[in-house]
Amino acid sequence: MENPPTLPASALSPEEADRLYSRVARLMTRDHWDAHFRDDIAAILQLKKERNAVILAHNYQTPEIFHCIADIQGDSLALARKAQGLEADVILMAGVHFMAETVKLLNPDRTVLIPDAHAGCSLAESITARDVRQLKARHPGVPVVTYVNSSAEVKAETDICCTSGNARRVMKYAAAQAGTGRVIMIPDEFLATNISRDTGIEAITWPGHCEVHELFTPLQIKQYRRIHPGVVVIAHPECPPEVIEAADFSGSTAEMIAFITEKKPQKALLVTECSMSDNLAQLNPGTEFVRPCNLCPHMKRITLKGIRHALETMQIPVEIPASLVERARASVERMLAV
Repeated sequence: MENPPTLPASALSPEEADRLYSRVARLMTRDHWDAHFRDDIAAILQLKKERNAVILAHNYQTPEIFHCIADIQGDSLALARKAQGLEADVILMAGVHFMAETVKLLNPDRTVLIPDAHAGCSLAESITARDVRQLKARHPGVPVVTYVNSSAEVKAETDICCTSGNARRVMKYAAAQAGTGRVIMIPDEFLATNISRDTGIEAITWPGHCEVHELFTPLQIKQYRRIHPGVVVIAHPECPPEVIEAADFSGSTAEMIAFITEKKPQKALLVTECSMSDNLAQLNPGTEFVRPCNLCPHMKRITLKGIRHALETMQIPVEIPASLVERARASVERMLAV
């Protein structure tokens, strides 16, 4: 283990501190930011320079990570695209483990770090490579479309990956390439069902669910509409189909951001992990966000202190067995090509 670089606590100049705090000023007080985040942010910014490191942050990260230290922010598709061929020596994923694995697949010669090895995903943990092989045996000739919220071993058994942002396009592509009107779409049952309904392509599903999105119900949305007349409801496609039907719009986190930016609703309800509302509230002061605060316990394992420790100690490196790398990377690269 390398010795951590030394860093003075006063590494941020007053001007730099003011600039960084302004990115989250609508979400927290300056005293809170100074007391809880300033020193770690200063250390991380210096460590990034010393390590030649970049930080990728998913849209579900907390504002002090998303706005103050991340170099690249976005949903799974955006992060996968932008991770290709990065020049940095070190790439740190402020997200969950399958995301870090995807980055490693696309940057096999880089050091990829995840601050907490237990930052998992209920979807990724719902299915194994053996499960995929059994599905393929039961449905020969049917292409396998796998959500990126999956392990490298599952990706290695896959024809092509997808994200919530490109699932419609990938499902159509896979069905057309195979000459069939159906696909095996795993592991998110709700995503597969919602996209199947939109495209008319039959989806053979797997009973995997996001532990955050499966909590939402149509009754909750009805209650929010009663309490907040005129609220625009925007739901993630990992939600149950009946929740999607009750919403005004459904899309990936990137599509949610685009909707808010373009439509500028006066009041919005994001039916997804609640840090999305915090991050968008800072960028869209004209929209009032109703916050149904369902937190992803895995995303919230990633903290500023954890990121600082990871860069100080170069822990925890993401490794993928050599036997899986080529096949898993191929499924991701096919997605990016589409």
